[in-house]
Amino acid sequence: MSAQSVITRVVRVAAGVFAPGQLGELTQIVPFEMIDAVLADTGKTQRRIRLLPSRVVMYFLLAMVLFPEVGYRGVWAKLVAGLDELNLTVPSTAALREARKRIGAGPPKALFELLAGPQAGLRTPAALWRGLRPVAIDGTSIAVPDSAANLAWAGKQRSGKIIAGYPWIRLVALVECGTRAMIGVVFGTPADGELAYATRLMSHLRAGMLLLGDRNFDAGTFLADVAATNADLLVRLKANRRPPLLGRHRDGSIASTIAGVSVRVIEAMITVTGGDGTRRTEHYRLVTTLLDPNRYPAEAIITLYHERWEIESAYLAVKHTILHGRVLRSHHPAGAEQELWALLTVYQTLRIAMLDATDSRPGTDPDRAGFTTALHAARDQIITAAGVLADQTIDLVGKIGRQILNNLLPPRRQRTSPRIVKRPLSSYAYTKNRNPTTTITTHITITNAATSPLTRPTPP
Repeated sequence: MSAQSVITRVVRVAAGVFAPGQLGELTQIVPFEMIDAVLADTGKTQRRIRLLPSRVVMYFLLAMVLFPEVGYRGVWAKLVAGLDELNLTVPSTAALREARKRIGAGPPKALFELLAGPQAGLRTPAALWRGLRPVAIDGTSIAVPDSAANLAWAGKQRSGKIIAGYPWIRLVALVECGTRAMIGVVFGTPADGELAYATRLMSHLRAGMLLLGDRNFDAGTFLADVAATNADLLVRLKANRRPPLLGRHRDGSIASTIAGVSVRVIEAMITVTGGDGTRRTEHYRLVTTLLDPNRYPAEAIITLYHERWEIESAYLAVKHTILHGRVLRSHHPAGAEQELWALLTVYQTLRIAMLDATDSRPGTDPDRAGFTTALHAARDQIITAAGVLADQTIDLVGKIGRQILNNLLPPRRQRTSPRIVKRPLSSYAYTKNRNPTTTITTHITITNAATSPLTRPTPP
């Protein structure tokens, strides 16, 4: 739609019944043309103009994510709060519910896939490591309402005789470590393990990427699949994995092979000392396809592996900063799938806005952009319907970006907090025996992998 409505505060939005279809300043990242294109591609454009055109419903789905604490009518009120002078009709909850069903999960999924992908460029050197782009893979769970339909679809997690309170969806993502942008996502029932879902993300890997994974991803077939994409890998090995000794390097690492892939194995003892004097030491054994010990020294690789935790920060932003720990709204699998794609789309859109802001100030590490700051700034722009259509002078930073830059986080500190079960299947309090987060110092000692009891002798 090329027509525009103008109200006295000079807020410019689409005309007529299309006016509520906006996401504030984020609309410039997810513009009308993009929404219309995914609707057309998925065959979900309305056949006649309704009170709730398909484009408006798509923005409503995204707004549901940004305002998880209110119901349908409350979300609608946020979309039209800055449009009082247009005297828009308020749809019923039933009408909004039926509009969601009419759209389905296809358009939100297609929209996410348009926005997904690596975001770091030439202006983001902090996101790269020795010419490579570190990316992390891992899984998490998303709770859905305890309805009969969701229960039949997803089931509940069990631990002995104890059953979780909600059914949950397994989600596996590929995340760019330097920006925490999502490159690809798959999800479904927990019946299949993380590796089964991770295999479906192989098409997103490229030469120049370095995949970081925990011990759940040390399966030989998975490592071979990653190597076949021409991406490199850095994965922690399980204790029962005993790679053969095929060669020795001066830095203590060894040459070996797993599932026909030439690899290098590095072992180290890592001692973490907290500011409170507590100390713990852990043995790490990593496998990588970075075979040159001069270009990629063992200690540098061990240090880099810590970047794998950036995917946990991404999941924290999705599940706690956006959702505030809530379960999804939808009581049916189709609705939950639609809602989850919308959630991931909003997350990715905010990450793009954050990177636009930090890239505008050369030398600013994307880690210093606050996700909570971006989220609340975006919500404010929706309520005021501000920045929906770009002015003649393009402003890549905008009000959201300025909020981010005015509230940059301090440079990242090394911190640790003991691992706990975040949502235990027991009657004990979640915070029982939890120690506070503390600043730390880390000492890395590379050990000789050739003499490790976990290394098989050189085959005859």
